[in-house]
Amino acid sequence: MKGRAHQSGRPESYQPDMTNAGLAFSMTTVAVDENGEPRDIELVGERALTLYVDKQEIVTLMTMGTHPELLTLGYLKNQGFFDNIGDIKIVQVDWATEAVAVVTQHQNEQLAEQLTQQMAQRTVTTGCGQGTVFGKLLEKLQAIKIPAYAIKQSTLYGMLDALKNYNEVYKTAGAVHGCALCSGTNIDFFIEDVGRHNAVDAIAGYMWLNNISGDNKIFYTTGRLTSEMVIKVSQMGIPVLLSRSGATQMGLEMAKQSGITLISRAKGKHFLVLNGVENVEFDGAV
Repeated sequence: MKGRAHQSGRPESYQPDMTNAGLAFSMTTVAVDENGEPRDIELVGERALTLYVDKQEIVTLMTMGTHPELLTLGYLKNQGFFDNIGDIKIVQVDWATEAVAVVTQHQNEQLAEQLTQQMAQRTVTTGCGQGTVFGKLLEKLQAIKIPAYAIKQSTLYGMLDALKNYNEVYKTAGAVHGCALCSGTNIDFFIEDVGRHNAVDAIAGYMWLNNISGDNKIFYTTGRLTSEMVIKVSQMGIPVLLSRSGATQMGLEMAKQSGITLISRAKGKHFLVLNGVENVEFDGAV
């Protein structure tokens, strides 16, 4: 399969064969309001998607289903199953069976045993939909040190202002979390899903598929800054993580450990820097 250039112009050497099975994000139903009047409203779609690698069942994710292939790739990357996208040959989503089949380049007993070991070592986390962290990701995090990246207060404000044009699903139907990959005030990729960890994984899949480095990026989420969120963003190599919501104590500890600039309660002209304040230039923006 021929590589193609992503938005920054860097060539890609390889991409797996993939379906394009994204679903519509919502459906219309009738509700009755407080005045007893019927109203048409939008409900967010939610589907089960069971992930198989070389016919071995890995996990069932509850997802909106708009980017199932990216979600699959990002989940496998963030959970430590694969480091090289060249190991993956096919990603095939079939909504009739609510399954996604991942076929690797070299199906063998060693890989099957490795997957079994990964599945045996897992920690249930606080992510919406019972996200799981497999293997020894916490140990891997100790080796991750994100280089410092300077960011201006005015850049944060500009990015938050640009994000007002997104959150399409939330504005229409609610019940979702949104995540964005940003370059300064530019929103490179935005996605919403029923669980914040799904949205993070889909962006990780997008970056992995298109060979995008995270070293000059900012990651935005509407969800809590938990340990799982910090682990995933650290693995993506992104130096700045901010949310309109709050943080957990372990999320802050892991941000300190990896060197991520952690910013919470970011909305309008307000934000709280929890870690990495030395990387933020307070340029008096109003």
